[in-house]
Amino acid sequence: MTSENVFDPASAWLPPGDAPLVGDELRALLKQAFAIEEGGPSPAAVALEVGPSALSEAAKAALAAAVGGASEQVVEDGAARAAHANGMSYLDLVRRSAQPPRVPDAIVLPASHDEVGAVLRACAEHGVAVVPFGGGTSVVGGVAPEPGGFAAVIALDLARLDQLVEVDEISWTATLEAGVTGPRAEELLAARGFTLGHVPQSFERATIGGYAATRSSGQLSTGWGRFDALVERVRVATPVGDLDLGRAPGSAAGPDLKQLVLGSEGAFGVVTSVTVRVRPTPEVRRHEGWRVADLAAGVEVLRTLAQRGPRPDLARLSDEVETAMGVATGGGGEDHAGGCLVLVGWEGFADDVERRATAATAILEAAGAVPLGEQAAESWRHGRFRAPRLRDELLGAGLLIETLETATSWRELHNLHARVGDVLREALDGSSPLVACHVSHLYAAGASLYFTVLARRDADDPVGQWTRAKAAVMDALAAAGATLTHHHAVGADHAPWLAAEDGELGVELLRAVKDRVDPAGILNPGKLLPLK
Repeated sequence: MTSENVFDPASAWLPPGDAPLVGDELRALLKQAFAIEEGGPSPAAVALEVGPSALSEAAKAALAAAVGGASEQVVEDGAARAAHANGMSYLDLVRRSAQPPRVPDAIVLPASHDEVGAVLRACAEHGVAVVPFGGGTSVVGGVAPEPGGFAAVIALDLARLDQLVEVDEISWTATLEAGVTGPRAEELLAARGFTLGHVPQSFERATIGGYAATRSSGQLSTGWGRFDALVERVRVATPVGDLDLGRAPGSAAGPDLKQLVLGSEGAFGVVTSVTVRVRPTPEVRRHEGWRVADLAAGVEVLRTLAQRGPRPDLARLSDEVETAMGVATGGGGEDHAGGCLVLVGWEGFADDVERRATAATAILEAAGAVPLGEQAAESWRHGRFRAPRLRDELLGAGLLIETLETATSWRELHNLHARVGDVLREALDGSSPLVACHVSHLYAAGASLYFTVLARRDADDPVGQWTRAKAAVMDALAAAGATLTHHHAVGADHAPWLAAEDGELGVELLRAVKDRVDPAGILNPGKLLPLK
């Protein structure tokens, strides 16, 4: 097999041929604001060179046998391999031209839990690294095909595990296979009168298995809970056996091993199915926007709602910069005349939504918030799902554009917001950086901070430019005692800082777990735990 150059439409949120989102006027404004002389094609549109597969013939035969003798489910063609070469972060995309990534040697598509287990055993026997692959939406290097010292690496694509296995209409739970995407899960559940209601920004592509493996959060997590809080049961295949964890809504039978698997990012095993709490399809969905004077006022309103209630299902507060950016790009409704945009929302039974919304309205009005109506929330919702596509186009305009997130206590929220902004502006000094942020995912004790960064891209060293800036932020988060990640997961990018959060002994404990369930070390090398 010879090398070939392959463009992967799945590497971009906006495939070629779709109508552009960035018009000439906005492009000209961005070039002026960021002092960009000339743009070019988006790095997402760069074709990858795909060389011969490094899989041995013996390994190929074993993998084909593992998936029921179906050799067509062991795919080596260039387009499929390029489509599994990276996730969706800024670094993933700019590396396609600056530092072309390794592509997996094959894509293997099992159709059942037992076939996943057989694939893992075959890979352990033949020394092949395995990268579990769902929607490919990781933004922390979580699906990079790192061989970890092995000669070959496969992407284990779970797309064929796509069934709604069971709905318990009495207990309000549903069992879904790991390859079911967010939209498909909602479609399947809606036919039974239920919803999962987990809607991260990656919703269009992300999968149930990915939600579990990364401890995902969605737009309703303030009221409905993060994904890991929704999981009742999880089934996992490992090279040395199966884990079937979770027996009841609550248990005192020792440490909760289910929570050890959730967030393990394929390093401890491959999630094949998940039983989750679901809700009846909401009778009412009410989302609306408000304007507050400034970030401090907005934080106090959200803290009151989180601690005293009634807690909304959706809660989001944009700082002054993000509010202004939303107005400029059509993501926040009408002109907010300064201040900060607050979004709140409720979904569920009509009487419950009315009760909670009425009480929250009184709290917002008492804080001096000005109502902006439902259109502001609808504009945000529409813009939210355009944002990844918009990012791809802005890369073609010569911009660095990336996000990062954390969480901290209410007491430290303002200080951390300021500190991260200062660190980013200093690290990207000379590149006209613009740093925006929003507060979301509320808890009684604190909330998440989600930053968006725009700057002029260093054409000579785009990877180093962001790598240095991100490292400076990670150091600042560790020093501040904030979490390294609230919902993007660890992946490869955050792994060097895991000991700052869990301690050296904690990392050793995680390594001991990995050594037991993955003695050959084939499972997603370098993710969650740094390579030795």
